[in-house]
Amino acid sequence: MRILVINSGSSSIKFQLLDMEDESLLATGLVEKIGKSEGLLQCTLRPGTDRCRKLRLERPIADHEDGMRLVINLLADPDKGVIRDFTDIDAIGHRVVHGGEYVRHPTLINDELIAIIERISPLAPLHNPANLDGIRVARELFPGIPQVAVFDTAFHQSIPARAYLYALPYEMYERHRIRRYGFHGTSHKYVAGECARLLGRQLGQCNLITIHLGNGCSMTAIEQGLSIDTTLGMTPLEGLVMGTRSGDVDPAIHSFLARNAGMDIEAIDRMLNNDSGLKGLCGMNDMRDIHAAIQTGNERALLALEVQTYRNRKYIGAYLAVLGHVDAIVFTAGIGENDAIVRQKSLTGLEQFGIELDIAANLRCEKEPVLISSANSRIQIWIIPTNEELAIARESLEVFTKGSESMQNQGRLSRDCEFCIAPHPKTGMPIPERLF
Repeated sequence: MRILVINSGSSSIKFQLLDMEDESLLATGLVEKIGKSEGLLQCTLRPGTDRCRKLRLERPIADHEDGMRLVINLLADPDKGVIRDFTDIDAIGHRVVHGGEYVRHPTLINDELIAIIERISPLAPLHNPANLDGIRVARELFPGIPQVAVFDTAFHQSIPARAYLYALPYEMYERHRIRRYGFHGTSHKYVAGECARLLGRQLGQCNLITIHLGNGCSMTAIEQGLSIDTTLGMTPLEGLVMGTRSGDVDPAIHSFLARNAGMDIEAIDRMLNNDSGLKGLCGMNDMRDIHAAIQTGNERALLALEVQTYRNRKYIGAYLAVLGHVDAIVFTAGIGENDAIVRQKSLTGLEQFGIELDIAANLRCEKEPVLISSANSRIQIWIIPTNEELAIARESLEVFTKGSESMQNQGRLSRDCEFCIAPHPKTGMPIPERLF
């Protein structure tokens, strides 16, 4: 069972091909600079084996269809490829950032689901349209192959209203669906499942705080296996300090800047998303560069580190209060997995809450899960590498399997297998034709 995982961006396509018999990785790569004069395709075939081969192709890539054709031609190359042709691919899993309130599970893609993703695109204007580009191209190039959408927001649909509602006039929620949705859900769900396995328990028996730290950052409170709060909000801008995104700010800053700095709403939005966070504080958004600058005495680099890790620590404390009892804290993603200093500073002063770091273990850098709490720590602390592509492949396989069983039993796909879409579970509100 071979599953191709696609993460389509506005000018890029990340992809992985996995053999789900043993979850081995057959190929992984990236198409970038789509639509520009200097396109690039990088791919590693059979990584981690003695037949590993790294390939690089530089040439103009006109659009997503052109990029996807390059990928398939490479994967099916008679001399170097890992498949004979596209019919060797059994299913395709797509990452989709925003599913709103109505798409609560991984879902087989059809015209109705595409229309719903389009309808809720105002909630993620930088992401959903790009995800749809990848879906449309893949449906054209892989006719008859089942395709599944896996949503970043799905894992957070268990968050209760007391946590997802903002204290705005309620009609803002009713009319425009303004609420907390949360993101990085595939990553949080994956590492939570891995942590439960390492604890020797079912996920439903675990209370966890999962911390995804990369260029984008988020933290999730997980109670008995379910997300009950998360730091990212209606958009991926709220919460923790990120590479270029501000995280939490006073909303009155917008009107202050409009009145006193002559900035319009588009300029303010660009600043908060592209020129804030670590970059805004010290001019750098790569934590490796920040650490190097700190070594030379750069005070603003040190300030940026302090601001970020303070915000991390504050949210850990908040989620300790929300959960009451916590079994483990999990660090994941680029910074979370590799930056011992950020982890240590994010946990400093939390010993009285039963969180005690093993300093030596924290310095280890491995590609496998590592327990970094001391023997005296009441709450375990783990580094668990995330694998969103494998998580998407697993979810796609589950949906594909259910769909196949439905076809055998009923002669066609049932409505429930086609897409897991429903009116809002608490309010019963139908899916709106338009959000804005």
